[in-house]
Amino acid sequence: MLSVTVDPSRALSRRLVAEAIGTCLLVAAVVGSGIMGEQLAGGNVAIALLANTLATGAALIALILTFGPVSGAHFNPAVSVADASQGGLSWKDASLYSLAQILGAIGGAGLANVMFGLAPYTWSSHIRSGPAQVLSEGVATFGLLAVIWGCSRRRSAEAVPYAVAAYIAAAYWFTASTSFANPAVTLARSLTDTFAGIRPQDVPAFWFAQAVGTASATLLCRWLIPGRVTVQDARSDEVRIV
Repeated sequence: MLSVTVDPSRALSRRLVAEAIGTCLLVAAVVGSGIMGEQLAGGNVAIALLANTLATGAALIALILTFGPVSGAHFNPAVSVADASQGGLSWKDASLYSLAQILGAIGGAGLANVMFGLAPYTWSSHIRSGPAQVLSEGVATFGLLAVIWGCSRRRSAEAVPYAVAAYIAAAYWFTASTSFANPAVTLARSLTDTFAGIRPQDVPAFWFAQAVGTASATLLCRWLIPGRVTVQDARSDEVRIV
């Protein structure tokens, strides 16, 4: 496990800021690269998606490596809740993490829109509905949590950023939903009427699928890969990467 000792009196505030900034930059990368890719692809959706994929994967590696030693680099309420369910994070801290992630994600969507000369927030009209989309989100989130649990429990923590980025990059292409796998990111992407957007009315179904995927992967990995790994302990000054 990669760990770092911090001042206990300021550990939570530092972690929350790291989660907010990291999630903000992640969403800015997802939305911004989608806008850029669509503008430069000349109508070729495959090229736009490829650009979106590469930028997202690269950003994930860089951001997890940067903020992992501070907060664990969850950037995802599903990860924080799963961690809390296994005792690695207190439920109070998991709630605060989720709030920081949501606020950061919303900020990231607005930042990306403004960087490309668009209104900060516009409801998306990008349709992502139907059983195939919902199933895809369940699969995407299940796989993400399985990768995180498997790597954190059976491999060096240094492998996690690359494994997570590799899985998300692959899932952009093998799932019909292009793998949101993150409730905060899903909400934020409803606020941009661009390539990466999702209609607000499609968000609840995605959230449901993400919750099912998170719970299924966490329960399975608890049996399949025994041995709980403490990611963050609110009662100590030791912070570990997920």
